[in-house]
Amino acid sequence: MVHLFSPIDVRGVNIRNRIVMSPMCMYSAEDGHVTHWHLVHYVSRAVGGAGLIILEATAVEERGRISPLDLGIYRDDHVDGLAKLVDLCKKYGAAVGIQLAHAGRKAEDYPPWERSVRKVRGSKHAIAPSPLPFGKNWTIPREMSVEDIKEVQGSYRNAVKRAVEAGFDIIEIHAAHGYLIHEFLSPVSNKRKDQYGGSFENRVRFLLEVVRIARSEMPDSMPLWVRISSVDYVEGGWTLEESVELAKILKKEGVDVIDCSSGRIVEDEPFGEYPGHQVPFAERIKREAGVLTQAVGMITSYELAQEIVANGRADFVAIGREFLRDPYLPVRWAQKAGVKGMVPRQYLRAW
Repeated sequence: MVHLFSPIDVRGVNIRNRIVMSPMCMYSAEDGHVTHWHLVHYVSRAVGGAGLIILEATAVEERGRISPLDLGIYRDDHVDGLAKLVDLCKKYGAAVGIQLAHAGRKAEDYPPWERSVRKVRGSKHAIAPSPLPFGKNWTIPREMSVEDIKEVQGSYRNAVKRAVEAGFDIIEIHAAHGYLIHEFLSPVSNKRKDQYGGSFENRVRFLLEVVRIARSEMPDSMPLWVRISSVDYVEGGWTLEESVELAKILKKEGVDVIDCSSGRIVEDEPFGEYPGHQVPFAERIKREAGVLTQAVGMITSYELAQEIVANGRADFVAIGREFLRDPYLPVRWAQKAGVKGMVPRQYLRAW
């Protein structure tokens, strides 16, 4: 039986356990730069025993930020702060990844706490595969030309180079949750008539080109994750069957792990959450595509996390809100599981 606290090697990168801190925006950056908040926030989770920490969605372009307070990797001067953060997290035993993201039509020009007072939401700079807003009262994005597509892909290339320079162990491409790459994948948001729209092969083209660019700039020893929305919860949307086919292709292109989330392609979407609700997606993709998977979504107990890994339903479990509530969650779960050696020596007197 594979235990939640079993180490795993991916392309030679050793991850001390299967517990991943899921990417979660902190809305605390200054002009894209790492701040003291990020140093305290992420390093606490490394001390707390996370096997892998994946930084929040980090924008590859300024116009691709979810908010003006997002981390960025679109300028060379962002690298030093990211490198310092990576070094500190590694010092306390965690592997560190970065989620490279572009918000597409979901970009916003204001902090998230202003959303409720906005009559029109979204960024005046928003771009997307098609000129379709995310929802009611959202800005209509500008439809991307092929030249725009190549420009954004160039931004991904530069972001990957900077991520390698900053010393990250892992890169994750964010292709989920209604952001730019997911907008290309889903028939709901992609109505293009050219080589980037229509058929499955055309809709996945943008992502595959980004993946090829990433792999060409990454060392062979550096793992690549891709987060997808395994299904759209709307009629005519992206399907689980398409996710399985995409995962097979991504594996051949050098992607090591599929991070299996779901939904959020439109604002008004029926979306019911309950503990482990996305695990069946990770399980099926792992089984049918023969690729490592990461399960995410309301995994809130040791028992559930252990069951997922022990029964081979996924290879990693990504924890979000529980990590916000408790930076030392892996230490507490290790105590419950009878796993020794997880408590930092500075804290032993409390355990």
